[in-house]
Amino acid sequence: MRVDPLGQARQQGRPRRGFGGIRWWILILFAGYAAWSWFGSARVDPYTGETAHYGTTADEEVQLGAQAFQQVLGDANAQGALLPPDAQASRDIREIAQRLIQRVPQVTSALAAQNGQQVPTEHQNFQWDVAVIQSDQANAFCLPGGKMAVYTGLIPVAKTRDAMAVVMGHEIAHALLRHGSQRMAQQKLVQMGQMAAGAAVGGMDPQQQQAVMAALGAGAQYGLVLPYGRNHETQADKVGLMLAAAACYDPKEAIPLWERMSELGGGERPPEFASTHPDPANRIQVLQSLMPQAEQFRAQYCGTGAQATASVR
Repeated sequence: MRVDPLGQARQQGRPRRGFGGIRWWILILFAGYAAWSWFGSARVDPYTGETAHYGTTADEEVQLGAQAFQQVLGDANAQGALLPPDAQASRDIREIAQRLIQRVPQVTSALAAQNGQQVPTEHQNFQWDVAVIQSDQANAFCLPGGKMAVYTGLIPVAKTRDAMAVVMGHEIAHALLRHGSQRMAQQKLVQMGQMAAGAAVGGMDPQQQQAVMAALGAGAQYGLVLPYGRNHETQADKVGLMLAAAACYDPKEAIPLWERMSELGGGERPPEFASTHPDPANRIQVLQSLMPQAEQFRAQYCGTGAQATASVR
């Protein structure tokens, strides 16, 4: 038992107050600020009709995306991995990108109307561009603001232009949905929660602190971060499929594409609850349920005639 003669002398005749009360006030203040920041950034996403939270403005996203893209191009160029614009693969990818980009206004308007929302205009300030990078990675990305890159390792997996358009439409959808800004808002919420938790456990012994912080970290990871990522992937699948279909690509190519993607790495992957991506079987099921709507988009913008599927070279 600790003995504090000076404290005892000061506390004679009145109740003694410890640091625990202050810690709880700190916790309450953190929680209040986190709630104000989180709910204050909320609005309905016109592409999905779901409530979304944003950590940056659209203009800031464009600037951040452009800066990141320059870094990617610089690194690829230094490694001799940046394909020249006149390479066949570059021409094919750019043609797909242009067709997808041309349909962004129509798909944006159509989805906003379906959800009873005002048509967003952020995409009008996007600085669209696409680069092809020599790499074994079967991957592609679209940064906030419309800067894209496709790795050549994706070409043999996609096989056809229709399937490549599905992948690129998915990546463009991430940018249209402003998922980067939403992740920043989520990360800010998690960080404030960690700071509040740190203040709350300040009076515990080190082992207790470690156990509590580990439990809170796991709870945030599995209860918020990973489900948030999976939801973003599903949203991008939906919007991207409509975009590819409106650009006159065959949306049905999404099914064999994701079947091939699921086989990468020997088909080994963590269970869905421990991943930022949906389980391939669940992803394919969702895409199949969206095919009637995607076919309507294709018929509306492209007529009923089907185009031949060609490979990306």
